[in-house]
Parts: sequence; C-alpha cells; structure tokens
Amino acid sequence: MHFSSSVKILSKAMICAVALLAGVVIFDGRLLRGAASPAAESDDHDSPVGPSTVSAFLDSLGICIHHAQGVPMQSYIAPLRYIGLKNVRDDFGNDTQSYINLYQAIGVRVSLIARAEPMDHNINRLRQIAQAGALLSIEGPNEPNNFPIVYNGKKGGGSGLSADWTSVAEFQRDLYAAVKKDDVLSALPVLGPSEVGAEHPNVGLQFKALDESSGTAFPAGTKFYDFANVHNYVSSNKNVYVDNQAWQAADPLLNSYWDGLFGNHGVTWGFKYKGYPDAALAQLPRMTTETGWDSKKNPGGERVQGIIILNTLFAQFKRDWSRTFIYMLRDGEGGVENQGVFNADSTPKLAATYLHNLTRILAPDGVTLASDLAAYRITGRQNTVHDFSLKAADGSRILVIWNERVEGGNPITIDFGQVKSDVRAFDPVQGVDAIATYQAVEKITYTIKDQPLILKVSSPKR
Repeated sequence: MHFSSSVKILSKAMICAVALLAGVVIFDGRLLRGAASPAAESDDHDSPVGPSTVSAFLDSLGICIHHAQGVPMQSYIAPLRYIGLKNVRDDFGNDTQSYINLYQAIGVRVSLIARAEPMDHNINRLRQIAQAGALLSIEGPNEPNNFPIVYNGKKGGGSGLSADWTSVAEFQRDLYAAVKKDDVLSALPVLGPSEVGAEHPNVGLQFKALDESSGTAFPAGTKFYDFANVHNYVSSNKNVYVDNQAWQAADPLLNSYWDGLFGNHGVTWGFKYKGYPDAALAQLPRMTTETGWDSKKNPGGERVQGIIILNTLFAQFKRDWSRTFIYMLRDGEGGVENQGVFNADSTPKLAATYLHNLTRILAPDGVTLASDLAAYRITGRQNTVHDFSLKAADGSRILVIWNERVEGGNPITIDFGQVKSDVRAFDPVQGVDAIATYQAVEKITYTIKDQPLILKVSSPKR
C-alpha cells in the first residue's frame, strides 16, 4: 500500500477565500495564525502547559517504514539506530516474526494498519506481536478515500457522491470490539481510519463513539477508536513554505490548507458533516500517522526538509498530539517521491542527521541539571517563537525553543528566574556538541533564526 497523500490532495476541495486584514490571513472565516509578518507576542511561554518529560517527547516520535511491501526488515536496523527513533508504522501482512525481531534487536515497536479481512486473522497475528512486547498500536484503514477496502464482500470508501463508507465503519467497529475484548490486546490504543473527512454517507467516523446527539447513520453506542488518526501533512495542500508552517499544521482548530483535525473531526471536508465542537475537538485524543516534506518537490531542498521535520515534531508535541509519524524513512519505498529522511541507498539526508543530533542531545549525559525551570520567561519573542520544557528522569529540566520564521531571526532573552551555574546551548542542525556555554547567569540573550535552541541548565554546586 502506498501511504502517499497525493491523490487526497487532488480530490480535496481547496479553500480559496483569502483576505489580508490587520496583518493576518483569514481562510474560510478562520484565522490562519502566523502566516503574515511576525508580530510581537506576550513575553512569556506560548500557551503554557504542564511539565512534560524527555521520555514522553521521545516516545511521541515515529517514522513510516514499508516492510509489508517487501522491503527487508534487516535494512531498517542501521537507519533506525542512527536517528534514534523507537516507533515505526507499517502496513500489515502475514509476517509477524520480523517485527518481533526488530524489537528484540533495537527496541523498536510498531503501529500496524489492520487489514480488511476476517477479524480473527488480524487478531491472531496482532496477538503474536503484542505478546513479544513489539506492538505499539492498531490502526484502522489507511485513507479509504484513496484505497477503498472490501469487508464482508462489500466495497467501502472512495470519495465524492459515489463513495460509500458503510463497510469502512463496519470494519472499524468490529476491529475496535475485537481488540477490546482480547485479553492480550485490550490495553493497546486503537486508531481510527485516516481521512475520515471524505466519508459519505455520514456513518459517524468523525467521532470516537456515537451517542444520541451524533445524528449519524450508525446507532448510538457504536464505538470506533481511542485516537483520531490524521494525515496533517506539514507540506500542506498548496505546497507552500510560510512562517509558522508546522505550528499551523498542528493547530487542532484551524481550517486551512493543512489537512488537519478540524476538517476530519470538526466539520468534514468532503460533505461538511458536523463532528466535535471546538472545545471538544481541542481535547480529542489524536495521533498523526503521516506527515512529511519532499526534499525535491517542496520548497527549500534538504535543509528546509530537515528544519521542517524538527519543527513539526516540536509543534505536534506542544499542541498535544500523542504521537507523530514522519513519512517516511527512505526515498522510493512508498512511490517515486523524495519524502524519506534517508536517500534510497540509505545514506542520510540532512533530516536524518538532524534527527540523530536531536535524540543524542536529549540523551542522558551524566550532568546534574537544574531541578526547576518553572519560573523561566522568554521576552522579545515574536509569534513564530515557541517553547516547552522537558523534565528528565532525575527531575531536572531541558528547555526547547524554536522559531518558525522562513527568513531572518530575532533576539530573545531567556530569564531563568534565578542564577544558574552553567547553561549549555545546543543546536541539532549544527551537531551534538554545545554551541555555547554560559556560566553563573540568570538570563541570556540569543538571536534565534530558523534553527532550534536546546538549553541544558545546571544547578549551582552545593
């Protein structure tokens, strides 16, 4: 199965209404944040959130592979070791042992797309992988608008007025029920089908579960999934490169040319079926199983691909996406595109190098870090500068700051709230070693451009 979104992009109704008003861009009545010239932000964290952990951030990262399409599993071991990611996504065939072998070799687990076949076939093979500890999650049909399924002898999916997603909904309902009643699989998350914005008729796949208010063809009490499954490609449906590119793609409420949560679970993009209202949509558990940037077709070449992928992983995590799978690991495996972070011969592109550097920088290094960064503030920021702090296993903190500006940069001041004995600055675009060290400082000023800044802050010795 080809996981590409290219057919979806062509079939999706494009949003054309654009108005420039007071320095922002409005699409279809909804604010496209950050697409115009950056404006000053409040001198604080953007959208303050509770503390997150280094392990939670690293566990949110994944990448798509194509073993089920015949690529030898052994060929993935070295690339996955290099980039340091521990989660992969794949289609699902008859080979269960290779996923177990991958997990036993390098600790990588897999999220698998269930097949539209007798349900016991899926469950029996999934159980084998889960019993070995190698199964991460179970996914519903992949883009049925582009790749219709046949379940119980009936075709399901497609797009437009001729589409009929009834069989897709029946399969998803049965998959969820079978997983949740199985003593081995029941604790694993079930993801819905991707591209439910194309559904027709209104079978209700925009919802996790149906109640009396859903107003769909399937009855109240039907349960479909635990997590919404979205292909909000950061490259967009317009092949643009703008300020806040990744931040906007991750926005759960934005209705624009990123194929986001709103158009699939708020108001469906195909037939405008109503889903969750904004308040509920913002809280909907969600994962991205495909997003990426083509190093030849999309703007900017390899460097921009690498920068965008880092920004995407940061923005998705900050905006509460539980897991994000980059499409894809290697060029040419899912088609003729160049979305891989490795070339077809497994040599790393810059994106792979930046991922390698990021995971190495975040790995424990034996240095005692500051136990508290809760009081930190960033002043001078513009609306393209975003941040979050991560709590390490020992209770210490690491600060991640990135600037989604296409051109230029701006000076910011990071105020730690108290004097710190040692602040080490890292840039995963430049390498794994510190680019600067500041000693006995309470605040630092740094001109941040489009390359991320990661700060490790050491406490004074006692």
